[in-house]
Amino acid sequence: MLRFTLRQLEYFVAVGESGSIALAAAKVNVSSPSISAAINQLEKELGLPLFVRQHAQGLSLTLAGRQLMTQAQRVLSDAEQLVDLAGDIAGSVRGPLALGCLLTFAQVVVPALRASFERLYPDVRIGQTELNQSEIFSKLRRAEIDVALTYDLDLPADLRFQTITSLPPYAIFDAGHPLATRASIEVADLVPYPMVLLDLPISSDYFLSFFSRAGLKPNIAERTRDFAVMRSLVANGFGYSIANVRPLNDLAPDGKPLRFVPLSGQVRPINVGILTTPDAANANIIRAFIDHCRAAHAAGQIPGLSLKPVGENAP
Repeated sequence: MLRFTLRQLEYFVAVGESGSIALAAAKVNVSSPSISAAINQLEKELGLPLFVRQHAQGLSLTLAGRQLMTQAQRVLSDAEQLVDLAGDIAGSVRGPLALGCLLTFAQVVVPALRASFERLYPDVRIGQTELNQSEIFSKLRRAEIDVALTYDLDLPADLRFQTITSLPPYAIFDAGHPLATRASIEVADLVPYPMVLLDLPISSDYFLSFFSRAGLKPNIAERTRDFAVMRSLVANGFGYSIANVRPLNDLAPDGKPLRFVPLSGQVRPINVGILTTPDAANANIIRAFIDHCRAAHAAGQIPGLSLKPVGENAP
């Protein structure tokens, strides 16, 4: 017969992780005496001391306590998944959602989208991770993230992509650049000038393909993996760059102005959308998130993604 409760395990894990009854009480939002009573009762039921009490240094786990806490964490995780499964069966939207997002637009898109989704579904807990395209593929396959916001670049056949919108490429210049006042520009016009390449896996291949298809070679003067750093380098005269996401204002992070000029000619736009494993749509929370992304975009509520939505592509 089960001689302890999930609540006692929760308090035990909280104390084990924090090393203090007071900190654990604040973490789980109960009184310290309630925590102490639960720990004492758990030790009595298990017949083992779980902590060494040291008044000056708080509580530390015994050897048995460390072993039992690992199992207790697993039990609590399994219990949480059981509740989430029941929610899926009942049709409710609840539980954790591990969200990945491409580095180039995570700062522009994710916070507002996450906030509006959590307001709509208060029983959802979103954890976000900023990744490059290769990392997104890997973490989806290992189930380390549930869903990702990304581009349709080099998509593998074992993952499913659902398009939210299409974004054309822009050339980005500092305000004094000779090409900054153009209404549009072709790739050939960029070749004589130094380039600041946003050097992320797969994304950089997309930008460089504009030149290779035209039989041209860019003059790469600087490389960076950070979208904000790229904009600051451009604004300070280190060269032009190319991107598809346009921030809400035309300023670099250091406040200097930028000019965004549409690229014309044989340059394809990229689609922004949701990438999942094929069976992910079976989960209510993921279906709800995809639907929310579409609705938020249609209502103009996703910063930086202002174009009209396009259809789906499911490789």
